[in-house]
Amino acid sequence: MTLGSPVGRDEAMVRAAIAAAAEADAADVPVGAVVFDANGVELARAANAREASADPTAHAEILALRAAARVHGDGWRLEGATLAVTLEPCTMCAGALVLARVSKVVFGAWEPKTGAVGSLWDVVRDRRLTHRPQVRGGVLEAECAALLEEFFRGQR
Repeated sequence: MTLGSPVGRDEAMVRAAIAAAAEADAADVPVGAVVFDANGVELARAANAREASADPTAHAEILALRAAARVHGDGWRLEGATLAVTLEPCTMCAGALVLARVSKVVFGAWEPKTGAVGSLWDVVRDRRLTHRPQVRGGVLEAECAALLEEFFRGQR
């Protein structure tokens, strides 16, 4: 597998999201998200900041999408962009990436309790929507799940 292959690119993008997760405040669940343009250039990255900012919408995906939209050059539309995230997006984040017109979402660990990209719901592939991004889940799943397991082990 080479970095130039689609699988290699997806893994490199999720590795960037893992690095972003490491930037989360110690009180926040370590989820990281990175938005890349169509050429694979990083536009923005973020970590969960709900606890640090006392903002229920401060999920890594939302923060990264907001920052990417400010630098992308086409307003709020992120057409051609890929969102890489360590954890399957929730309903709010899945809706946001659809509305932002993200072309692809790549994520690490599946989230059977709140996942909205194939686990509990499948918001991004609902045929009633006018935009449906490509999805690849389970990329570096064990590494991404380990971040969460370690965090929650420390909470108990």
